[in-house]
Amino acid sequence: MKVEQIYTGCLAQGAYYIENNGEAAIIDPLREVQPYIEKAKRNNATIKYVFETHFHADFVSGHIDLSAKTGAPIVYGPNAACEFDCISAKDGQEFPLGDATIRVIHTPGHTMESTCFLLIDPQGKATSLFSGDTLFIGDVGRPDLAQKVSADLTEDMLAGFLYDSLHDKIMPLADDIIVYPAHGAGSACGKNMSKETTDTLGNQKKTNYALNLALSREQFIKEVLTGLVATPAYFPLNVLMNIQGYDSIDKVLERGQHALSPAAFEAAANETSALILDTRDAQTFAAGFVPNSINIGIDGSFAPWVGAMIPDIKQEILLVTDKGREEEVITRLARVGYDFTIGYLKGGIAAWAKAGKDVDQIESISVEETLNRANVGQGEIIDVRKNSEYLSEHIVGVENAPLDFINDSMLKINKDKTYFVHCASGYRSMIFISTLRARGFEHLIDVQGGFKAIKESDKFKLSEYVCPTTLL
Repeated sequence: MKVEQIYTGCLAQGAYYIENNGEAAIIDPLREVQPYIEKAKRNNATIKYVFETHFHADFVSGHIDLSAKTGAPIVYGPNAACEFDCISAKDGQEFPLGDATIRVIHTPGHTMESTCFLLIDPQGKATSLFSGDTLFIGDVGRPDLAQKVSADLTEDMLAGFLYDSLHDKIMPLADDIIVYPAHGAGSACGKNMSKETTDTLGNQKKTNYALNLALSREQFIKEVLTGLVATPAYFPLNVLMNIQGYDSIDKVLERGQHALSPAAFEAAANETSALILDTRDAQTFAAGFVPNSINIGIDGSFAPWVGAMIPDIKQEILLVTDKGREEEVITRLARVGYDFTIGYLKGGIAAWAKAGKDVDQIESISVEETLNRANVGQGEIIDVRKNSEYLSEHIVGVENAPLDFINDSMLKINKDKTYFVHCASGYRSMIFISTLRARGFEHLIDVQGGFKAIKESDKFKLSEYVCPTTLL
């Protein structure tokens, strides 16, 4: 019997490939499904089921494409009202996989259809729990997301259901069972996830705050709801795509991989409402870019920031990428529901400049130069990190204008003044500056290296560090 976790770091997401006696099951597949099909083919196995632990909010699952390409049925737990063919399994229902068995354990709380899948070996021993967003390593799924889809639910109700699911369904299971969650550290689906992506259930009973037997139901509800941050606007839209269906990934890739000459790219930008998204490194972008482009680097926390900065998942997008990375960018956009890439700039910014088109630039200066200019009144420093980061430690006297609330933060910016913009490392500051530059803010200068470089310079007076846990 084979169990393989297929972990995608940029989404902090775990999909699973389970195989026994020539039959395979896939749990929570990503949007691009060909790798699962090829893996099964290499192993001379047939994909028999596509299991979904719930309607995901943070990514668009590949369940529909995978089912269409393999003939494997899509299996959800109870309460799953799909708008496509699927099995809404009963609590306790079992699905044979070779001579092993996968048992449905309905665990409402994160969402009402949330379900764990228990793998039972041929000898009848339960070995693995695929816990979805019900149980993470070090945390549990946040119970405030489903209320955004159904007005009949409250976060307190969902937290109560989650308590019951954990205590009645999960904690009675054997300690040696391996927990395989849907997410790890970095996902917005929880608040305290470990960097580890698997653990024994027994160890989680000892170390996971949410499984503390001393917590009453009321205390549990308060604990899991404390400290939750706002979720990206695209989450409810991804849920609807997972419920209602979506275009095949093949169609999305075909639509997006139109190589456009500079003239055609410019025409498309002028004749449509398409957003120009430049996914190159921040400093490379700053040196020269197509005017009105937004920079979100593919090598950073790409999907979450795309979701935060582009509120409409149906927004048409034109791409500027590093050469050879066009398909990767289109795929990663599609993972979070942005299916309407309509083409990319063939030859990149070099071709654009060679064609005689206008090239814009953003000034990016060292920490030392920032200090020199600020000291003689040539501009103000502004910190665009998250408020929790700012509260932990910041330059004394510097205002916080978080990128994740950019529409509010831009109200703090005077178009006629100069600002030196920093984040933690330089990734988010370029997103901030490029976004506001496209809205007419011309006097924003990037601080290279961000707060990390500021601290290392030892030339700025910083607020006293306060442990973030004391701020809750």
